[in-house]
Amino acid sequence: MALIKILGTAGARYVVAKQLRASAGTYLEHDGTRLVLDPGPGTLVHMAKARPRLDVEKLSGVILTHAHLDHSNDVNILIDGLTEGGLKKRGVLFAPRECLEGESAVVLKYLRPYLKEITVLRPESEYRVGNIAFRTSCRHHHTTETYGIIFQFGSKKVGFLVDTLFFPKLIDCYQGCDYLILNVVRYKPHPSPNVQHLSVRDAEELIGAIRPEKAILTHFGMTMIRARPHQVAEKLSRKLGVEVIAAYDGLTLEI
Repeated sequence: MALIKILGTAGARYVVAKQLRASAGTYLEHDGTRLVLDPGPGTLVHMAKARPRLDVEKLSGVILTHAHLDHSNDVNILIDGLTEGGLKKRGVLFAPRECLEGESAVVLKYLRPYLKEITVLRPESEYRVGNIAFRTSCRHHHTTETYGIIFQFGSKKVGFLVDTLFFPKLIDCYQGCDYLILNVVRYKPHPSPNVQHLSVRDAEELIGAIRPEKAILTHFGMTMIRARPHQVAEKLSRKLGVEVIAAYDGLTLEI
């Protein structure tokens, strides 16, 4: 059995800054392998506060889907914690190249030698750490290099469709996912093409085409908070005939 714990569901600058929802990442565990995906601000704190407590020193690695702060802020403290300040060389970091090089680099250079391995993510490629296997999606349409992650837990595929502007190829990229976790920042599409996030309309199209066993909405901006995500999810469920739920801080899924 795999365990997925969504530590935080905040998804836009205002919601993160005001901490209207927690902005922590997602914890995953399967057969003794433990990962954190997209450790946004407060991930370490929410791991410590979780019941049962999630021990940073027991992590096998960290995955970043992209460099934005709400997805990467706590990556350095997690690296420091899981390696016990560099005393134990262990753990794997998976991240797009832009997280590691150039002006958008988010991983401190002095911490990098602490890790056993740093793996650069590429589009539509397969990876493994311990007992967890996953692959990247096609490159998303976002303001920085971004990939979704599709985990294989036994016979089940769990897709994290992270920040992106909608484009039709997403349907093919995530087809076959049994569980689909979507970052739905906006209630309605933004008029500017520079705001590259999914809306409820986009989520409806994706869920309707992919038809997972269960879809989970998360990563909410203010327009979604005002629209009451659980009500949005209920309407989508009725319309699509697919189970759709809205994540809340601390939501735990057993796959």
